[in-house]
Amino acid sequence: MSRAIVVNSVVRVPEKALHVRAVRASGPGGQNVNKVATKVDLRVDLDAVEGLSEAARSRLRALCRHRLDADGRLMVSSQATRNQARNLEDARDRVRALVAAALREPRPRAVSAPPAGARERRLDAKKRRSALKRERTRHGD
Repeated sequence: MSRAIVVNSVVRVPEKALHVRAVRASGPGGQNVNKVATKVDLRVDLDAVEGLSEAARSRLRALCRHRLDADGRLMVSSQATRNQARNLEDARDRVRALVAAALREPRPRAVSAPPAGARERRLDAKKRRSALKRERTRHGD
């Protein structure tokens, strides 16, 4: 029913890793809504994705952690259109985008200190606030 998802020349999601199920979509659709299964649920076995390094595989799991089912498969559903084939392509595009995002290594964070001016402004603001609160207190009645 579905073919492999090619992310780039090295990484691909093979057909055996995909499980597609069509279900009835929610929302408007007139008389068709109760009899046509246009919503697509696509499940992807993340362990079967070919060409991923271990670092990229762990980033993919982190990106998908809220979309994993009990078996550890990625669940993507689409009901954007009233056409099952277009919804399947939309779900496949989402999987492709997730895998492509996992391939990009995050840029290492450069450790930096706040500038002296910012530190001074923060301390001045704290002094002003402290003086304001000090003025509110009762003085020896």
